[in-house]
Amino acid sequence: MNGQVSTASGTETAASKEPNSSMNGNQRTPKSFLKRITFISTFGGLLFGYDTGVINGALPYMSQADQLNLNAYTEGLVASSLLFGAALGAVAGGFFSDKNGRRKNILSLAVIFFIAALGCTFAPSVPIMVGFRFLLGLAVGGASVTVPTYLAEMSPSENRGRMVTQNELMIVTGQLLAFVFNAIIGVTLGHEAHVWRYMLVIASIPAVVLWFGMLVMPESPRWLASKGRIGDALRVLQQVREENRAQAELNEIQETLAEEAELKKATYKDLTIPWVRRIVFLGVGISVVQQITGVNSIMYYGTEILRNAGFSTEAALIGNIANGVISVVATIVGIWLLGKVGRRPMLLVGQIGTTTALLLIGIFSLTMQGSAMLPFIVLSLTVTFLAFQQGAISPVTWLMLSEIFPLRLRGLGMGVSVFCLWVINFLIGLSFPVLLAKLGLSTTFFVFVALGLIAITFVNKYVPETKDRTLEQLECDFRNFDKPKNKVVQASIIDCD
Repeated sequence: MNGQVSTASGTETAASKEPNSSMNGNQRTPKSFLKRITFISTFGGLLFGYDTGVINGALPYMSQADQLNLNAYTEGLVASSLLFGAALGAVAGGFFSDKNGRRKNILSLAVIFFIAALGCTFAPSVPIMVGFRFLLGLAVGGASVTVPTYLAEMSPSENRGRMVTQNELMIVTGQLLAFVFNAIIGVTLGHEAHVWRYMLVIASIPAVVLWFGMLVMPESPRWLASKGRIGDALRVLQQVREENRAQAELNEIQETLAEEAELKKATYKDLTIPWVRRIVFLGVGISVVQQITGVNSIMYYGTEILRNAGFSTEAALIGNIANGVISVVATIVGIWLLGKVGRRPMLLVGQIGTTTALLLIGIFSLTMQGSAMLPFIVLSLTVTFLAFQQGAISPVTWLMLSEIFPLRLRGLGMGVSVFCLWVINFLIGLSFPVLLAKLGLSTTFFVFVALGLIAITFVNKYVPETKDRTLEQLECDFRNFDKPKNKVVQASIIDCD
């Protein structure tokens, strides 16, 4: 391809200015460099997890009269303002990632994480705290789309699943670290007035690591190729692939980019087409189903839940570590199960498990109020809940969202679905402390049980099995959903118009 040769030579000078071009590739193997890339970039996921989890332990201290003096509504506002920011950040993150590059976007997000963490730490009032939490949410949302994209484009095809899921592990690890630091600081410094500020300021440290680390990381070769910088893309591939694979993969990237350039992207007008509308409805439904279990009420308000059940603040902070540990372990198990079990039964079992755990929390909170055993029972049930949620529902959700949308619909479908996911997350985060204050622990969880039953019905009625099926087969099924069964079978064997 003559155009490619001239483009490669034309970017020679520009490539020498890239940070990755100054790095000596002979000093490391592609495998070790990929590990370094994964470790550094997933600090974005670590920050995601820490910043969403740290509020769990900070809220009881913020609520004190001599601090921010939060009531049920402002408590929900402080916790959920991050989630509203994340909904917008996820949309903006994809745009700026495509425009400026994955690496540059992650560098910008690291700066926002740092500034917002310090802003939250020194916030003197609720409005300022909410503002900086919203800014923090923009970074969280941006990281939620940019880091997995960067990892997917840097990784070889055979390791893509493992590398991308490292980000999920870092998210739950960040939440676990938040719970651990909350407990340590709460137990040792709980008597000090501004103890919650110590919890929040820790988030600035991984932001610094992310920024300095990404300074010496390369840009995504696929993004470089999409901008016509073929020479730079090849040099990056030579750093992260064995010598004989770099050129071959570059050729594949160029072929894919050529195909995508000819592909007509879906727009919102396409929602008038029944089969397109149905698949987007399914994506939104799966996103909503993941959130209405109430998982983030436990991740954000776990300490408040345990205090309400009867633990002291310090004991609740320590007990909440169990929630973080089981989240990490269950995520690892869930990733392993994805290759062994069908998506649909895994999602159904997860929904039934979480709904049952919530039902039992409601029943025991109602019948054993005041009992010394109640807080331990509630803790064991929240751990059980998270085992089903993080081990089944969450990993299946993200995997199915990546599977159900054909290439032409992926941008539209993922954008709408992930936005709805964050919005539902925001609404639950905002309303949970209000429900807890007005209805009490047992009734609040009965509300989530009712939502869980709706989720089970939705999964059972609408969610298809996607394991071991190609995207083309799934698209044919969606196109022919309302046609006779024999035609559907034929369509999945041949093709669709």
